[in-house]
Amino acid sequence: MRRLATLVTAALVTAALLSGCGQAADPDGAPDAKRPPATAAVAPANAVAADGPRNDYDTLFLQMMISHQQQGREMLKLGREKGIREDVVNLAGAIDVTEAEEVETMRRWLSSWNVPVTDVADPGIHAAHGGKPATGPEEITALREATGADFETKFLNLLIAHQHNAVEMAQQQARNGRNETVKQFAGRIELSRTQQIKQMLALVSG
Repeated sequence: MRRLATLVTAALVTAALLSGCGQAADPDGAPDAKRPPATAAVAPANAVAADGPRNDYDTLFLQMMISHQQQGREMLKLGREKGIREDVVNLAGAIDVTEAEEVETMRRWLSSWNVPVTDVADPGIHAAHGGKPATGPEEITALREATGADFETKFLNLLIAHQHNAVEMAQQQARNGRNETVKQFAGRIELSRTQQIKQMLALVSG
């Protein structure tokens, strides 16, 4: 019970932190939990080459984000397989599609720069560059073992924290990066993750 209380508290703290993040208005006035995540906001970057000046942080951001999203997609796969509510399953599936497209884009950009895509093998390295430590293996194991409503609570809270980390990484890129295409890409990530977190907080409270 203490662990569950800690996770829920973390979700509420995340909501407070996000009050300063950019958020898009809902044009249809639909409840947050019913809206699909902002998949279309990021996908157009697939057609854009990341040409122009760049610096080492642009490379580091892409490498860290690829590693971060690979871990996130492990959780999303569990959400699609073990979620109870349709809203949770659909949300996990939509986010997974978005992140698969983003990873493909980032790999292509790094390849075009002739730099490796796998230099950041440990997602925990984020902590040294403004992000929070990655979700630990013990948390992933606990998620795999959970079932039913307990699984959904753990899944949503872990993914909220994970996506908030992506917001922080995107904000660091805006401050430290140089390549304009990558900075715009980071801005779209910040927006879409902020919207996803709002949806997940509504699902946790519901």
